[in-house]
Formats: sequence, C-alpha cells, structure tokens
Amino acid sequence: MALGSAGALVTATLIAGAVSAPAASADSRHGQDREAVGAAIAAARAAKAGIDWRDCPADWGLAKPIQCGYVSVPLDYAHPFGKQIKLAVDRIGNTGTPQERQGALVYNPGGPGGSGLRFPARVTSKNPVWANVAKAYDFVGFDPRGVGHSAPISCMDPQEFVKAPKMDPVPDSEADKLAQRKLAREYADGCLDRTGRAMLEQMTTPNTARDLDVIRAALGEKKINYLGVSYGTYLGAVYGTLFPGHIRRMIVDSVVNPAKENIWYQANLGQDVAFEGRWKDWEDWVAKNDASFHLGTTRDAVQAKWLQLRATAKKNPIGGVVGPAELLGFFQSAPYYDSAWVPVATVFSKYFAGDTQALVDAAAPDMSDTAGNISSENGNAVYTAVECTDAKWPTSWKKWDQDNTRLNAKYPFLTWSNAWMNLPCANWPVRQQTPVNVKTGKGLPQVLIVQSTRDAATPYPGAVELHKRFKGSRLITEKDAGSHGVTGLVNPCINSRVDAYLLTGKVDRSDVTCTPHATPQP
Repeated sequence: MALGSAGALVTATLIAGAVSAPAASADSRHGQDREAVGAAIAAARAAKAGIDWRDCPADWGLAKPIQCGYVSVPLDYAHPFGKQIKLAVDRIGNTGTPQERQGALVYNPGGPGGSGLRFPARVTSKNPVWANVAKAYDFVGFDPRGVGHSAPISCMDPQEFVKAPKMDPVPDSEADKLAQRKLAREYADGCLDRTGRAMLEQMTTPNTARDLDVIRAALGEKKINYLGVSYGTYLGAVYGTLFPGHIRRMIVDSVVNPAKENIWYQANLGQDVAFEGRWKDWEDWVAKNDASFHLGTTRDAVQAKWLQLRATAKKNPIGGVVGPAELLGFFQSAPYYDSAWVPVATVFSKYFAGDTQALVDAAAPDMSDTAGNISSENGNAVYTAVECTDAKWPTSWKKWDQDNTRLNAKYPFLTWSNAWMNLPCANWPVRQQTPVNVKTGKGLPQVLIVQSTRDAATPYPGAVELHKRFKGSRLITEKDAGSHGVTGLVNPCINSRVDAYLLTGKVDRSDVTCTPHATPQP
C-alpha cells in the first residue's frame, strides 16, 4: 500500500501487495488452466532464448560489472502467442568461486510499483549485510510489468501528478469529499486512457508471478531463490502457490496478509490502524530526544507541534507549496522506516527554530526533476492498477465513507489520505479479479518469514497468516521494532539466520524471537 492521496507525492517505496486469480466465473478453473499452460509455453520459449546480457544503458545508473537485458513475456498468458512485452532484468555474478555458486537470488522490493533493479548494487556498494550471501548467489533484479523499463504504464501527466499543493486529505465538508471522489474517478479514467484496456486488464499479481517464472527459465535456472519485501511478500506468496516446485529457497520480509478477504480493501484499512501506532512510537522517541529536537518532552507535546504545523500549512501552504498533503507525504516516511526518524525530526525541529526552507526542500515536489516525476507517477499508476485489478473493491461510496470516518476518529494520521489513494478502485474501468487462495503446494520448500511486531505498512498478523498457510515455514519475529523491511538492517540475530538459510538451507527447529535492532540516535 503506497501512501499519500491519489496524486499526492508517495514515498519511494510503496507498500501493499495484490493478487488475482484468472476468471471468477463458472469457467474460472478453465481460465486458470489456460494461463498455466500459457506460462509453461512462455517459460519454455524463454529457456531457449536466454538473456542477451550487456552493459546497462547509461541512464539506468547501473555501472559495470552489473549487466542488463530483457525477457519477453506474453501480455496475456491465456494467449501466449499473442502480444509480448519486454521486462528489464539485471544481474551481478556471485563474488565467490564457481564452486561456491548456488544460483540466482531474485528480488522484489514491493509496491506494487517498485523497481528491483538496484538490488545488484548491494554487491557493488559492498553492503556488509549481504556480503556472505553475495559469495554464493548471482543477485538478480527486475522491473515488474508496467514498471520503469518494463512496458511502463501511466494514469496522468507526471508534472500534474506531483504538482503542489494538493487538497488537504482530511475533509472538512461533504463538498471536500465530493471533490476527492471526482479526482479519484478522473484518475481511474486516466489509467484506462493512458495505459489502454489490453494492458490494464493484465496488471495483476498472478501475472507478475508468471513473469517471475519466465525470468527463472530465461536465467537457465530449474528453481529460483527469492527475496521479497513488503508487496514482494505477496508476490512471493502467489508465486509459491502457483509454482511451488520452482522455488529452491524463499525469504519474505514484512508480510502482506495473503488471506483473500484482506486483498486489498481490508489491507489498507489495517494499515491505517498500524500507522497510527508507529507514528506514536516515533513521537515518543522525538520526546525522549528533546535535547536534540526541542519539540516537547512528551508524545502529546510533539503531537501538538505536528497539529500546529499542519494547521499552519492548511491555512497558508509553506513556501506556497507545502500543505497538509505534502506534509504527510514527507512525514509518513518516519512510521515507515527507522532510517527516516532522524532526518524527519531534524526538518521538523528546524521549522520550529525558524528555518522553513528545510521543510520546503524536503516536502515540496521538484518540478525540474522530470525523470523523477515520471518515475513517481509510474509507481503510483502500477500500485493502483495492480491493487484495483487484483480484487473486487466496494463500489458503494457509503461504505468507504462510513469505514474511513469511523477509523479517522481514532487513527487520524493516515486514514483519509490512504482512502483517497485507493478510491480509484471503486470506479475501476476493467474487470476486477478474485485473489489467489495462497496455500502450500507440492514441492514448496521451507520458507523463511521475517517480520517486526510494530510494522505500520504490513501489520504483524500478516506474517502469522502466511506462516499458517505455508506449511513448515519458520517465522523470525523482531519484537518491539517496527521498521518496514527487516532483512536489510543490522541485527545479528536476524542477519545470521538469513545467511544460514540462504547458504545452507538450515532453519531453527522452531520460530525465533529477536530483540530489536538499534534505535536511531540523533
């Protein structure tokens, strides 16, 4: 679930995950069979073709020895010989000896809408957390269908998408709600106009899972090793359900609850509650570090400062561009990631010390960054297309209004901005599918699940649910922590187990609870 109102600036890493099975009608079984056959045909073709690896295009920002290439996949797996699209992939070979190599480790960072192409840079930047694993594995990233360099889709003009200030996501009146509903309808129509029906209908998690299997075949691998974070866990759960025998090892980190009834409307409501909790954790930390930030010595005092800032920005956007929507776009990174705690608190502190420019620089869009704005709009378009097409959403405004009004009373930080971001799904112009029933199939290996208890974007019960569904899986819980994406952080209790699993296949006899990683220091 990416956050921010539809058309608001969204944090770079989006969060939810979505899945849909083929047709939900009486012939749905037949539909799935056709797509399974289509996926097998496409994989056989890709295995024959392989990947023509070359130096990456200069403007991709991926220096040698990282290599790039393309894999062709059917737009619609029910018609494997019909229109094809090209998916961008990249890789870096294992850093150890040929004897140490254990295959490809394929990565998805989430979204839907996130690019995985930066993954091999964990090797070139000598990231110490991944050094042991890099000896054994080729690190492989890809842009999922619709993303970045893989037949990118769009729903509105990127410069319009980032333009600020936007409406305050928290409505003051029925007129405000009507205006937001109109924006959501226009956005959904824009997705159809700019992307086209043929592509929009095929923007689903099951199709991305099929794409992943074609990439596996193109890499020349009988089985892949997979690392998925955030929505990438849902992609992994669906891949594990559709292709259980094609996985050698799988790690899922910060898990989307894969229950069919959670995808996607309920998932977003659950986020609103969890974000409020993590926002309070951050405010407690800011208060504890009042000597550095001077924003108050209690959570209530810090919250009062936040409300004061919000009210000021609403009345008169800061620098003419930072209103409540832009503030949320920036501040929500703190409950998302611990790495944002210090930077966000520093900008917040500077504002109250009289430096408004730091806030404008941090929260306002950069209209001159056209490439970055195209990327932001594309990420939001993919997020919307996948979540809206994956599953059926309520079409009744009354339901949306009641649910979000009720939640906003107790959990005001994110509720309305999340609602508007997802509201295009209520008027979605293509058929909405039925999520895959995630379960254990023949050949599925032991899956390693990693999750912090206070994660805002993918609340903890999601990990418990996937753990139940994937038999033999192991759950590592990082207790009293809440950063989204745990495997990339320094926590020896977790890092050592991730290494052991990927390098030897071994897991603990039972589930493990780890103490939290180090709290950020101002």
